[in-house]
Amino acid sequence: MQRFTLLLLSLVLLAPLGIDLYLPTLPDIAAGLNTPVSLIQTTIPLFLLIMGLGQLVAGPLVDNFGRKPIALLGLALYIIGSIVGAMATSWSLFLLARIIQGCAVCCTAVVAFSGVRDRLSGDDAARAYGFLNGALNIVPALAPMLGGFLAEAWNWRAPFWFLAGYAAFIGILIIRYLPETRPADTQRVRGLPISQYIEILSQPRFLVFALANAGALGMVLTYVSLSPQVLMTQGQLNPLQFSIAFGANGFWIMLVSVVVSKIIRKAGRPFCLAAGGVAMTLGMLMLLAGVTLFPQAVQHHWALYMFPVAVAVAGLAFIVGPATSYALEPYKQQAGVASALAGFIQMAGGSSAGLLMMALPLTEKTALGLMMAVGAILALLAAWWTRSLRGTITELK
Repeated sequence: MQRFTLLLLSLVLLAPLGIDLYLPTLPDIAAGLNTPVSLIQTTIPLFLLIMGLGQLVAGPLVDNFGRKPIALLGLALYIIGSIVGAMATSWSLFLLARIIQGCAVCCTAVVAFSGVRDRLSGDDAARAYGFLNGALNIVPALAPMLGGFLAEAWNWRAPFWFLAGYAAFIGILIIRYLPETRPADTQRVRGLPISQYIEILSQPRFLVFALANAGALGMVLTYVSLSPQVLMTQGQLNPLQFSIAFGANGFWIMLVSVVVSKIIRKAGRPFCLAAGGVAMTLGMLMLLAGVTLFPQAVQHHWALYMFPVAVAVAGLAFIVGPATSYALEPYKQQAGVASALAGFIQMAGGSSAGLLMMALPLTEKTALGLMMAVGAILALLAAWWTRSLRGTITELK
């Protein structure tokens, strides 16, 4: 089972690698393609948008054709998109490369999370989901540095060649070792299953836990987006110091995720959801206390931002695994469709909430504190909701 989970992780990593590996090379890409850097930057939200919307299409595909074929389709598209990006000579070709990569990660992400649902349930599924989501936080910590090293050693095209090689290597492993896990009684769908999506969305249980995930992701996206302004512009950290602080937080989330995987088995999923909500609340209070209680001269110190963030993102580690397992538990025969819808809500809802907080006329720390509060409320609501679920798992046909 450990090998199975690691194979799924290798698929999940394609998405954050596709975002974070080329971040340090944006100015070089713009210069190489003779395109404004602002135009190159638009490929990041475009990638996320395609990934979110595309999961609604990929979900039915993995239920109709199986997990393994769609995983291989996604990997093939990822290789093609990476090669097009590496060889791009114009903005239009680079844009096409990012669109192809976005379509690819729709497939691999849905395969990974529906694969967990196929093989595991209850606390075991929660631990697996938590491990997958926790491991994702290592990529933002390390990928920008790797991308910078590759670009410095060769040029801005090197990270895309690396992505093509990584996808090809994972494809070999998938062909050889990944079993087909789609249950024999999986419901097949024709076209885009609007009626199934509406049916799942009509279930309060699904919405409560999917929104808890969206709140947690929104908090992290808000933190990541505001970090350069808070830590470098206001806190006066240099790029190396910023990378160390940012990377340390990624490793912290991974460490907490490992601890949470053990706590789930002993204390249960409801406890973890409640602990996540409490952690986000505490992080919010620490963040706002730093603004209101400390002298103006030290308010921009990096520690008054990163320590509250560390507490809040620990809450993320407690929330994601249990919330995902609770949301998908009733959908054994619709695992692909349900996983796709959950992924869409998490990504679209989380990024929309984060963008809203950043658009409000608030200071950076106040905006992040407000997003922490929203995440805490949604997590505590999910923990309260579990009281009605104990011993009442029902399979939806």
